[in-house]
Amino acid sequence: MEAKRPKIGLALGSGGARGFAHIGVLRALEDAGIKVDYLAGSSMGALVATMYGVGHSIEHMERFARLFKNKFYLDFTVSRQGLIAGDRIESLVRLLAKKMHFHQLHKEVRVVATDLLTGNRVVIDTGDVARAIRASMSIPGIFVPVKWGDQLLVDGGVVERVPVSVVREMGADIVLGVDVSFFRSHLQSPSIHEIVMQTMDIMGRELARKQKEQGDVMVRPIIKHSSPLDFSETERLIEQGERACRELLPDILERMKQWR
Repeated sequence: MEAKRPKIGLALGSGGARGFAHIGVLRALEDAGIKVDYLAGSSMGALVATMYGVGHSIEHMERFARLFKNKFYLDFTVSRQGLIAGDRIESLVRLLAKKMHFHQLHKEVRVVATDLLTGNRVVIDTGDVARAIRASMSIPGIFVPVKWGDQLLVDGGVVERVPVSVVREMGADIVLGVDVSFFRSHLQSPSIHEIVMQTMDIMGRELARKQKEQGDVMVRPIIKHSSPLDFSETERLIEQGERACRELLPDILERMKQWR
């Protein structure tokens, strides 16, 4: 009979390419024998959380992370709502998600998005996984928003950068958050994409501070020189996530030991 243990929840934050650090965090937790029961994610965090929920191994996730080095998934459009349609990335994610719906996932996963019409947080736990991830990754002004019922959804990081409250609501006893945001103070001739991402980072700083109080342990990989739009250094980002999590393992394990 398995000894009673605390339910572990993992909240993976938004941050574009920097979100690949989440894969390293998962590796460190697995190596330490820490089972994750609940996952929630915003934007790139939603992608990694859901891929783990699908049942992909860490090694497989590292391989598909390298796919993003190619820009074939960027389908530029002349739409007034965004520069990138998002159809290609949805097709790629659907392949990785094995065309699953949420009830078919091997772990409980929630995807966080923002309703552009109301400004409300939207927590998705039913329906097509790939469509939900596309919505959560739809950076305003860059990707075309996603129609979801009577809602118009954009990036979840707009309202909840690191969705620790969602994981807590799912029933987690110990909540681990991963914040991959970083405010870059030196931007030289920024593109429109960099301007949008920097703006979201500025908005997200206060959100992240408030969310830290709701989690038990917050992992913050050191990724100062990484652009959220630079997908060329996935291996380094994964390593940084793993290193940051390993440094906090004594704290996590002690909390698990003291849990009643």
